[in-house]
Amino acid sequence: MRRAMAVTISSAFIASSLVGIAASTTATAAPNPVPPAQFGLHVPEIANGVVPGVSYGSIRIWDSGVTWGQVQQAKNKFWWDGLDRAIGNANAQNVSILYVLGSTPKWAASNKKQGTYPNKGAASMPKLKDWKTWVNAVVNRYGDSIESYQIWNEANLSDFWQGTPKQMATLTKEASKIIRKGDPTAKIVSASTTLRLESAYEKFFPPYLKALKKDKWPVDAIAVHSYPDGQGNPGTRADLISQVKVQLKKSKVPSSKELWDTEVNYGIKGPGKKIKGRSITGANAASWVAQTYLDNLRLGVDRSYWYFWSPATNRIGITMQDGTTGAIGYQTAFDWMSGSFYSCSSGTLNTCNFGDNINVSVVVWASQGTQAYTVPANASISCNALNQCSAVTPGQSIAIGNMPTWFGTTATQN
Repeated sequence: MRRAMAVTISSAFIASSLVGIAASTTATAAPNPVPPAQFGLHVPEIANGVVPGVSYGSIRIWDSGVTWGQVQQAKNKFWWDGLDRAIGNANAQNVSILYVLGSTPKWAASNKKQGTYPNKGAASMPKLKDWKTWVNAVVNRYGDSIESYQIWNEANLSDFWQGTPKQMATLTKEASKIIRKGDPTAKIVSASTTLRLESAYEKFFPPYLKALKKDKWPVDAIAVHSYPDGQGNPGTRADLISQVKVQLKKSKVPSSKELWDTEVNYGIKGPGKKIKGRSITGANAASWVAQTYLDNLRLGVDRSYWYFWSPATNRIGITMQDGTTGAIGYQTAFDWMSGSFYSCSSGTLNTCNFGDNINVSVVVWASQGTQAYTVPANASISCNALNQCSAVTPGQSIAIGNMPTWFGTTATQN
C-alpha cells in the first residue's frame, strides 16, 4: 500500500514543488504527522465482531445498541454484555474508542414525551445524581479501554435533546469532573451539533459554547456533524466547516481545543421535505470520501468519523463496505496521509504535500471546476482516489477536477 514517509518537509522544498499550482488563499503546516485516529468509522455491528475491510484508527460507538438506556435498563440494573463486546472487539482491532454517554434511559426521563430514540424520554434532562452514577460506572468499568467520551449525540435536534444548552453544559461539566478523576488521560468531547439545519444550529451551538466558556471549557474537543444537505458535496461541507471556525473564534474557544467531526456522509435527504437525498457511487464516491479527509487537513478538522460501515441503505448517500468505491477512496486517502507530516494549501487548486525533502509526494484537487496543473519535477507517477495509477512526465500539464490525484515516485508509493 502507498504510504507517505513520516518525516518533515522543509518550507523551501514545499514552495519549489508547487510550480504550476494556482495562487493559494490559505496554507497550513503541521508540526506532527497525521495520526491514524484522524480516520474514524462508525461500525454498528462492532459488538458482533465485524471487522471493517479498511485501515482505520478510531471508532465512535453509537447506533450499536449500547446507549445509556440500553445498558442501564433500570435504576440499579446494568446490562454490560453488549458494551463489553463492542469495546473488546474495538480494542482487538487496535483502534481508539470514542463512546457516546447519552441519551437518557426511559426510567430516568423527566419527560417521557421528549424523544423516542432509542427509548421514550431519551431527549429529556436526567437527574444529575443518575447522570453522575452512570458516568462513574462507565469510567470505573472500562478505564483505559476508552480513549475519549462524547457527552451527547446531536444535542441541537429535538429528536435527541429537548433540554437547554445550559443544561447540556452542566451535564458536560459534571461528566468531565468524573472522567478527569477516573482517567486523566481520557479526552472529553462536547455534545455534537449538526450544521445543515441553520435554525437548530443557531439555537443550540452558540449558547452551548457560551455556557462551556463560563464553566472554563471542560472539554478537549468541540464536536460537529458536517453532513451537508441532501444535494450537497464536499465543497458544501467545507463551507459549513468554515462557518463553524468563525463561530469558534467568535465564542473565544481556546485554540488548544480540537475540532472533531463525529459524523459525516453525503446525500442524506433534507433538511426539510423538499431536499431529496441521493445515492453517490462510482468515482464520485471515492473522490468525495478522499476529499473529506484531505479537506480536514487544510480546514483544521482534527478527526472525522465516517457514518457508517454497513451494507447499502437508503439512509446514506455513500456506502462504505468491502469492495465499494467509497471504501476504496477511504483506504487510498488513509495510505496517502496516515503517519505523514504534511503542508496543505487552499486555492483554485487545493494541495497537500506529504513526505520528506527528497521523497516528497503531493495530492491535488479542485473544490470546483477543473484547473490545469503542472506535474512537479520530482514526480513520475500519478494515482487517483480509486488507486488507479499511470506514468507522468515532469512539466506535463494535467487537468485536475474534484478527483484527488497523488503525484510522486516509486520511492514514495510504497
